[in-house]
Amino acid sequence: MNKIGSLDVFPLCLGGNVFGWTAGKERSFEILDAYAEAGGNFVDTSDSYMASAPGNSGGESETIIGEWLETRGNRDDIVVATKVGRHPERKGLAGANIKAALEDSLRRLRTDRVDLYYTHHDDPSIPVEEIMMTLDELVRSGKVRQIAVSNIELDRLQASLEFSEREGTARYTAIQPHYNLVSRDTYEGPRRDLAERYGLAALPYYGLASGFLTGKYRPGTNVDSVRAEKAAQHLETERGRKILAALDLVAEEQGVAVATVALAWLAAQPTVAAPIASARTLDQLPPLVDAARTTLTDAQLERLTEASA
Repeated sequence: MNKIGSLDVFPLCLGGNVFGWTAGKERSFEILDAYAEAGGNFVDTSDSYMASAPGNSGGESETIIGEWLETRGNRDDIVVATKVGRHPERKGLAGANIKAALEDSLRRLRTDRVDLYYTHHDDPSIPVEEIMMTLDELVRSGKVRQIAVSNIELDRLQASLEFSEREGTARYTAIQPHYNLVSRDTYEGPRRDLAERYGLAALPYYGLASGFLTGKYRPGTNVDSVRAEKAAQHLETERGRKILAALDLVAEEQGVAVATVALAWLAAQPTVAAPIASARTLDQLPPLVDAARTTLTDAQLERLTEASA
């Protein structure tokens, strides 16, 4: 287990962005069951998942997870992370909106607290002081255990951390950046430096680059996925093909799947506590969970880092 503030989490976080979208309730339950049976205890969702899917209004993923937690009676065993700021009816980070959105999330999740509560996207119209004071109030109330941040400009992140430090309020303990072997400059550099300075645990999203880093995208192949077009774009670059070749070599050496290697590389990077990855079918789950138990050699890490430079 790894640490996020006071939370003990499995080194692979199960993404809930497919629940209520490409995975219906029954299949979502199967995936959640299999993840828990494999030792997983960390589930990530958002109040806005999957509002963009036809027939949805937002909160479908939270609802499925909440029903699963209640049905299985395992709430105390699972670390639940959700986010605020993007639900169609609860947009933004005004203090009153954060509080109202949290109550909606608690109702859908069928619980009395959220373990890790993210600001999903920053709201520059709201002073960081208001955001942090509101989150501090929620932590003090016991409805939120730890707070975290996802998409935010560097200056606003620094201002938020400095405010918490200066005023003694609850502060961010985690950051969820867009980060993987093909998207490294989104996190490496000043953002990661700031995370290291303040002890933030990184929980990267798009850890498999919309599926490209699973290795299923190859020249001349067609993949049945709603993300296929986006993922396949990486095949058009020399760098993308070099990364895939390096992944193939390391996967063969380790005797594991390509996706396992991609996530294991991510897990080995400074500040990373648990990459986030989702599975829309049961057979997609084992390579993800295997990443939590796979340790790459220094030579293998260097090979992948060089290929993705």
